[in-house]
Amino acid sequence: MPSLRSSLLSLAFLAACSDGTGPDNLDLESDSPESLSEAIAAGFSITEVADFNSPWAMTFLPDGRMLVTEKAGTLHLVSADGTQRKTVTGTLPVSSAGQGGLLDVVLHPQFAQNRLVYFSYSESRSSGKGVALARGTFTDGTSPSLTNVRVIFRATPYVSGDGHFSGRIAFSPDGKLFFTNGDRQKFDPAQDPTGTLGKVLRLNDDGTPAAGNPLAARGFHPAVWSYGHRNLLGLAFDASGNLWEHEMGPQGGDEVNLIQPSLNYGWPKASNGSHYDGRDIPDHRAGDGFEPPKVWWNPSISPGGLMVYSGKLWPEWKGDLFIGGLSSQSLVRVDVNGTSASKGDQWNMNSRIREVEEGPDGSIWLLQDGQSGSQGKLLRLRPAS
Repeated sequence: MPSLRSSLLSLAFLAACSDGTGPDNLDLESDSPESLSEAIAAGFSITEVADFNSPWAMTFLPDGRMLVTEKAGTLHLVSADGTQRKTVTGTLPVSSAGQGGLLDVVLHPQFAQNRLVYFSYSESRSSGKGVALARGTFTDGTSPSLTNVRVIFRATPYVSGDGHFSGRIAFSPDGKLFFTNGDRQKFDPAQDPTGTLGKVLRLNDDGTPAAGNPLAARGFHPAVWSYGHRNLLGLAFDASGNLWEHEMGPQGGDEVNLIQPSLNYGWPKASNGSHYDGRDIPDHRAGDGFEPPKVWWNPSISPGGLMVYSGKLWPEWKGDLFIGGLSSQSLVRVDVNGTSASKGDQWNMNSRIREVEEGPDGSIWLLQDGQSGSQGKLLRLRPAS
C-alpha cells in the first residue's frame, strides 16, 4: 500500500530561466538517495499517492478514479486515494524496448455516454516498429476491461529502432483527435510529406483523417496538420482552443510550440540544439521558412508530459503550461499570455518526471519515471497550508 502521509515538502526553487541537462535518449534514472523532503520552499504540499513500475501516462475518470499506463503494457484502474488498483484487461501487446511501451491514455470527450478510452502504444510488425492508436469501450466492475478494442490508426512508415515514438493524444474543443508521431530518430521523415513521422496529426474520433487538413492538397498524407517535429511528448489545448506542444530537441533545443495548421517547425533543418556528435544544426532564424518555438531550452530539460492549468487552486497560474522534466528532474512552468509564452518557474523534484495532469479539484499530479520502490510514484501537489 502506498503511503498517504502528506508532508510539506521542499522544492528547491530554480530560477525562471534555469535549464536542465542531458539529451533525451542518453540520461538514466537517478538512484540518488535524496528524497523530496530534502528540498524546500515553493509552497507545495505533496502527497505520495501510489507507486508504479515505470508509469507513462494517466487520466482521470469522471468519478475521480484514474487510469494509469505502465511502460511494459499494463493499464491500471486506481482509486482516487491510491489505496486500491485493478488491472484493466483488453489492451494490446506492446514493444517496450527503448522508449517504446504502453504510452498515452485519454477519454473520449463524451466518455460519460459512450465509455470510449483511447490509448497509444508501440508495436513490432514485419515492416518494423511504430506507434499505433487504439480505442475500446470501458467496462467497470470487479474485473474492469476494455472491450471491442481495435487499432484505429498506425504511423507510417514502420521502421527499425526503439526511439521517438511520441504517441500523445489530445481532443480539440470541436471533438477532433490530435495525435503525435515522432521522427523515430530518422531525421528526414519529419520533412517527408508522404508519411506521418515527425508530424502532428488531426483525425476524426474513429481514426480516419479529418476533412479540411490543409496540407492534403499539397500532396501530404491526409492526416497531417503540422510537420518538422522531432519527439513530441506533450500535447494540450488551452481554454481558448490553442494547441500547445512540446518536443525534445537533440543536444539542447527542447521546444514549446504553438501548433498551427500547415506550418513547418523545422526539424531536422532547423533547431536551437546540436547533433549529439557536436555537428551544428542551423538555429531558427527569422525568414528561414520555419515556425520558431515560443520557448526553448539549451541545455535540455527533456520535457515529458504537458498540462494546461485551470487556475483552480493557484489562480495566478491560470492558463500556464506545466511540464515534467526528465533529465532535468524538475517540474517546469511556462507563463502563457494569449498566444505568447515565456519561461516561468522550474522546481527541482529530485526525480525524473514523466507526466503532469490536473486533478478534478485543481491539484497537480505527477508521475515519476522510475521503477516501483524507486521513484515510480504518483504524487499529488496542493498549496501548502
